[in-house]
Amino acid sequence: MMLFAEWNAEAFANSLLAATVFGLLGIAMLALGFKVFEWITPKLQVEEELGKGNIAVGIVVAAVVLGISLIVVRAIGG
Repeated sequence: MMLFAEWNAEAFANSLLAATVFGLLGIAMLALGFKVFEWITPKLQVEEELGKGNIAVGIVVAAVVLGISLIVVRAIGG
């Protein structure tokens, strides 16, 4: 019994292209989402606070990035 279909170079190339395009799209959407976060929080200077070693800002930024990533995954993955 064969578990996998026969290897096809064309199908592999199409899958690799799709993964690359969606990966780049996901990164672009994540960057855009982070810029929107910076735009809606004008009093929070993220880079400056992180440079000072403010761990609370780091945790908030990490939570924002993870939240945006989950939204992007659902938007791209369906």
